[in-house]
Amino acid sequence: MSNNAALGSHGQSGKRIKVLIVDDSALVRRILTDILTSDPSMEVLGSAGDAYIAREKIKQLNPDVLTLDVEMPRMDGLTFLRNLMRLRPMPVIMVSSLTEHGAEVTLDALAIGAVDYLPKPKIDLAATLSDYKDELIAKVKMAARTRVYARDVPASMSADAVLAKAGPPRQLRTTERIVAIGASTGGTEAIKDVLIKLPHDMPGVVITQHIPKLFSGAFARRMDGLCQMTVCEAEDGQQILRGHAYVAPGDKHLLVVRDGARYMCRLDDGDPVNRHKPSVDVLFRSVAQQVGRNSIGVILTGMGKDGALGLKEMREAGSPTIAQDEATSMVWGMPGEAVAVGAALDVLPLGEIPNRIMALSDEMDVTRRTAKA
Repeated sequence: MSNNAALGSHGQSGKRIKVLIVDDSALVRRILTDILTSDPSMEVLGSAGDAYIAREKIKQLNPDVLTLDVEMPRMDGLTFLRNLMRLRPMPVIMVSSLTEHGAEVTLDALAIGAVDYLPKPKIDLAATLSDYKDELIAKVKMAARTRVYARDVPASMSADAVLAKAGPPRQLRTTERIVAIGASTGGTEAIKDVLIKLPHDMPGVVITQHIPKLFSGAFARRMDGLCQMTVCEAEDGQQILRGHAYVAPGDKHLLVVRDGARYMCRLDDGDPVNRHKPSVDVLFRSVAQQVGRNSIGVILTGMGKDGALGLKEMREAGSPTIAQDEATSMVWGMPGEAVAVGAALDVLPLGEIPNRIMALSDEMDVTRRTAKA
């Protein structure tokens, strides 16, 4: 069954998307209401100042999409979201302050089942509200078409995982291969589902996820605690090593460059590409040019088309390429566009992608040994 078929026809049948706004700030509730009601395809059914009021209004009004504040009185947004996804799963967009604590809580919310997140509107900067308006409306429309399901959130990493992370004693060495992964909406959880299944001695992995700066560091730390590989936020000039994964900072493009026999991370503060910085296209194109057939490209769930052309360049350079399939993608925008332009050699369910990456890596090893022989 296709993603859209499973979700109904919001935005396709002419019915307006019904939204409920949950935030303890009356001013934020008014701003979000004004923005959403400016779009004729949407209807704001009402708003709620706390989770208890929201619970009753959900029962009465049956909204299609919920915007949910992270920090609220009486019951915090995370607790409310966990209850909601257990009793009445629905598309939820988290609205949080861009603070370190807000980033951690928002990542928890995405793990529980929230569709996406958005920062609090900058009320004192009216000039930014136009861009904010476009982003909010686009995310609500996307949320109304999204497959929603609750996720199991690990309370902590098990002792077995800690031991596996350490791995056998070995000397760090430069990898001759690179795995490049790009994602957007739904990507933090999809990337986690891939990384936690990869062994500690995988070739170096470089990752671009559309994410704010404060979120990227928190995301990298979270992945490092869950995965056998060592995961960090990429730094400029950092050597790419086997057994390590590097997450693009949320305000810089990540590129791979070659320095003799070594691959290095290069951070670039240039203009956004496809409206994104970091951009998946930037990462994939650098890998196509610098690594070529010794790389593996993977594009996961995400809204838009960033990364599709870059993945195609990787395939044209001889790299095996993988796109997540529609049925398991929260949003089949980026991977769908990659499939449409012929960029994906394999189109796979998310659960099959880690094994395919490992198999391709092993095939590269065999090919290299045969060539040397």
